[in-house]
Amino acid sequence: MLAVHFIRRELKERYRGSFTGFGWALLQPLLQLAIYAFVFVQIFKARVPGAAAPGYVPFLVVAMWPWIAFSEAIVRSTTAIQDNSALIGKVALPRQILVLAPCAASFVLHGAGFLAILVVLAIAGQGIAIAKVPLALLLYVPLFAYALGICLTLAALQVFVRDLVQIVGQLLTLMMFAAPIFYDRTNLPDRFQILLDLNPFTFYVEGMRNLLLGYGAFPWHGLMIAIPVAILTLALGHWLFRRLDSHFEDFL
Repeated sequence: MLAVHFIRRELKERYRGSFTGFGWALLQPLLQLAIYAFVFVQIFKARVPGAAAPGYVPFLVVAMWPWIAFSEAIVRSTTAIQDNSALIGKVALPRQILVLAPCAASFVLHGAGFLAILVVLAIAGQGIAIAKVPLALLLYVPLFAYALGICLTLAALQVFVRDLVQIVGQLLTLMMFAAPIFYDRTNLPDRFQILLDLNPFTFYVEGMRNLLLGYGAFPWHGLMIAIPVAILTLALGHWLFRRLDSHFEDFL
């Protein structure tokens, strides 16, 4: 399958020349876990509010790694058409695959790293509900669809607006801090908590924490919104990409 070929190519290119090869996909998140544990727990003395709250490290990890997959997928895919300009016009292939490959590769790599970290945390007695990991991974399905829709939109627009990728980086930073990744919503004044629900990623953060840590109630209302938003974003991204596809060669 052509899409699988390009995803494999993307995975190989990311670790070409590295000493550990694909092993780095598992080693890197474990090193990041050690850094987060030292910085946030030992230096900043971060704590989660509530007597029955989980430790801060698992609280952060179960939200941070889905974000890493999501944000890296968008950043890498935004320039996918521009980066593969040599193929445009020379090879007959669905150009959406050029965007799908880096998006899917990011989710595969960081999904594997996420699983590795969850196992380590479970072994360390950090309260990870291993039995609910499959349910948590199901949340990656609408998250991936949502990310892919954004990637298709941005990759198509980047062909015409070359500095778009710089703006995207800043918007992702804003989106990250506007979701309760580093904090719980109860840390905010009541008048600001409702604003968190305007960020689509908030659902994934709180859903992961409920399933994997038993923290908070599962946001069923968020699920009823997240799925249609993911489908609509993917459909709009595909439509816009198809509309602009025929003009790519003129601007590359």
